[in-house]
Amino acid sequence: MGSPLLSLRDLRVSFQTNDGVVDAVKGIDLDVARDEVLAIVGESGSGKSQTMMALMGLLASNGSATGQVRFDGGPEQPIADEPLKSFRGNAITMIFQEPMTSLDPLYRIGKQMVAVIRRHSQLDRAAAEKRAEELLALVRIPDPARRLKSYPHEMSGGQRQRVMIAMALANDPKLLIADEPTTALDVTIQAEILNLLRDLRRRIGLSIIFISHDLNVVKRFADRVAVMRYGEVVETGPVGDIFRAPNHDYTRMLIAAEPTGRKAQPPAAAPLLLEGQDMRVSFRMPGTLFRKAPPLVAVDGVSVRVPVGGTLGIVGESGSGKSTLGRALLRLLPAEGRVVFAGQDISGLGKAELRPLRRDMQVVFQDPFGSLSPRMTVGDIIGEGLLVHEPHLARAGRDSRAAAALEEVQLSPAMRNRYPHEFSGGQRQRIAIARALILKPKLMLLDEPTSALDRTVQKSVVELLRNLQAVHGLTYLFISHDLAVVRALSDHVLVMKDGRVVEEGDVDTIFARPGQDYTRRLMAAAFPDAVEAAPLT
Repeated sequence: MGSPLLSLRDLRVSFQTNDGVVDAVKGIDLDVARDEVLAIVGESGSGKSQTMMALMGLLASNGSATGQVRFDGGPEQPIADEPLKSFRGNAITMIFQEPMTSLDPLYRIGKQMVAVIRRHSQLDRAAAEKRAEELLALVRIPDPARRLKSYPHEMSGGQRQRVMIAMALANDPKLLIADEPTTALDVTIQAEILNLLRDLRRRIGLSIIFISHDLNVVKRFADRVAVMRYGEVVETGPVGDIFRAPNHDYTRMLIAAEPTGRKAQPPAAAPLLLEGQDMRVSFRMPGTLFRKAPPLVAVDGVSVRVPVGGTLGIVGESGSGKSTLGRALLRLLPAEGRVVFAGQDISGLGKAELRPLRRDMQVVFQDPFGSLSPRMTVGDIIGEGLLVHEPHLARAGRDSRAAAALEEVQLSPAMRNRYPHEFSGGQRQRIAIARALILKPKLMLLDEPTSALDRTVQKSVVELLRNLQAVHGLTYLFISHDLAVVRALSDHVLVMKDGRVVEEGDVDTIFARPGQDYTRRLMAAAFPDAVEAAPLT
């Protein structure tokens, strides 16, 4: 083996905070070989992302880094040295988890790509535009010339991530840092992005540092793994060795962290809590002065039945209509069809008539940080619904109920005077669950509540949701692209594609013997070692 492409020695990253200095990375050593995929894994706060942000010179203003770096056979130099800027964006590039936050929504894709290309090259505008079109073709975006004129919101999540990869490749880098690049994507789109990165690695001789908390992805994609915890590398080695015989207890815990077990089935005679009959949702699309555009049909004739205490898992790719169906069933958007909730037909009820029922139908969203007000304390956030549904309750009563709700989600009641930014992602999701739980609902719509969480945190949240369901007799509509979590939480599964149900059945049948090619492709993408399925297309 020749010299490494990248060597980091004694890298330390610290942040100045109101509570003093926080050491995020504590003197780690890392090597990346040429034409290698090195995966860095660990829970949130382990330091894996801050390690790469330090390498790229992208630390927050209160952060600082020390240590030595050697790149591509050059001299060893301090990581904070000015000469390293010549590598960043050229020889070393980076893509992030959520491309929508990395792309400017006000500018077309082509303009943004041209700006990046010209920033790091001597090409004129015409040559840069041609290069941008070539890059979109390289990452397999259909009709690249037309797509250069698109805005980010006009592209799917997978297409936006392909654009970010194209921009990262604009100046022929030798090392690509991919920070959770597939976490926010459906399993089939995730597989496509991984296949693309694998192909690009082979075609252009690219080395990749792959940061992820999804060990299933790491197992399929990486050559070597470095496991980080509390700012230190606790174990490193070939991917096969790490997964077959991990040495460190923390590594063993990460590998065992996939949600397991099953929820208790509702009694066979349990009454229906929610029934949707022939649900249809369409959206008006912009047309032209002389031609009216046909409506976009997001949900097309879907029927569901969910008993008291049951969980209906709804799965499918982005754009399949699963989230739209969930909102339509809760009457959160206009829809055709009949909805019966707790024996009452609510299809024709207006906003005022629905308001008393809202406390019985609560929602927990994917991103708790986006759904929790940063200006309110946790106690006020959790108790906010009581202002609407129990206005007679005094502040002391709301505070007491909020404290009890925090205890139910296994957080300290003393935390209720803190703000959302002071909590981890898993803690924020527990706060969002407490906010829904305080109203003692009958039904909870869980829309991707664990997809942004580490596997260990995911597992604990799944166990919490199962326990709360057993204690309170809750009924769940569970929407997710994470099939391992769906299997652990659901009784019945609905598989959607293009607004329609392509397959449904009890959870064991769907996962063990899927009947449709589409379902088999979803399973193959999620469990490549366990499911024999049709190849992805």
